[in-house]
Amino acid sequence: MLEERKIVEALSKVKDPKTGQSILMLNYVKDLKLEGDNVNFSLELPSLNYEGKSDLNFACIGAIQAVYPTANVNIHVAAKTIQSKKPTSILPQVKNIIAIASGKGGVGKSTISTNLALGLQQQGFKVGLIDADLYGPSIPTMMGLKGKRPKVQEVYGKPKLLPLDAYGISLISIGFIIEPEQAVVLRGPRLGGIIKQFIQDCIWPELDYLIIDLPPGTGDIQLTLVQTVPITGAILVTTPQEVAVADAVKAMNMFLLPSVNVPILGVVENMSWFTPLELPDNKYYIFGKGGGASMAQKSASTLLGQVPIVQGIREGGDSGKPVILEENHPAATIFKNVALKVTEVTEKRNANLAPTTIVKMQS
Repeated sequence: MLEERKIVEALSKVKDPKTGQSILMLNYVKDLKLEGDNVNFSLELPSLNYEGKSDLNFACIGAIQAVYPTANVNIHVAAKTIQSKKPTSILPQVKNIIAIASGKGGVGKSTISTNLALGLQQQGFKVGLIDADLYGPSIPTMMGLKGKRPKVQEVYGKPKLLPLDAYGISLISIGFIIEPEQAVVLRGPRLGGIIKQFIQDCIWPELDYLIIDLPPGTGDIQLTLVQTVPITGAILVTTPQEVAVADAVKAMNMFLLPSVNVPILGVVENMSWFTPLELPDNKYYIFGKGGGASMAQKSASTLLGQVPIVQGIREGGDSGKPVILEENHPAATIFKNVALKVTEVTEKRNANLAPTTIVKMQS
């Protein structure tokens, strides 16, 4: 008896030869139907002359028959039509929107966001980054763009912001608009308006991932975000200590509200232990143990990684060159593994769950 779950899992491992991305994440697989030993589906490609079309066809057959050797795989190859796209989406050119959240400040969301964005980019994905922490924007410093200003381009008479580029990442932050020492004193509606501008009034390129670095808590910015764009999933950041976990649970519960319904993709535990550079095998558990695993269990998700307190991580953030760019640094390997796990859980989420919808809040 053929199981759809196993067929989907097999197809999720088939990569597009041009982009290296899963054909499921690219939404190439349509109308999957199982009838006895027959597996029928359509493979919708950008065009019928798509380079690597034959390779993809045989890769799909091979992946399914590796699980079910007697399966008869029937694939109808077609070209994507304009109607197959999602015209109602505010960001139709963005495949996955991932929120980096916690209930508590100072746990390292911006550090995780920058290194995760670069880790995804190193895998060959097109990545964007929104610094949504309007009160404490740190992405400009961490990405080496402190003091830079975005350009403005008119589109049909309306001014649009062009995201800046750092290390191949498209990014926007209020830190590019205000002076570095300027305090941000704004009420809720204005905060929400800025977030909407970052999404609707920026000319974002085609992206595989848009990472959104959220501020602490569960306030106006978070609510505006889920009311503006469909979030693919959220990643929770915590330290091992119970105080941080207790606050992260509040952020988790906001995303899991029935009216919000954003999946939790996983948990990153930051500051897991202290390791001196000269003693790389030593671990000192300054903030205790187990917070990340506990949070993953509470959210029914995955512990995506544990990031130690390492001097190089702090130095990379301060210098504008995140540590993941240091080829031989042990912390770079940790962040690369986190990014790999994020791609895995995102593909699994997209294969097994319906797309998230924009939240409509009741007044």
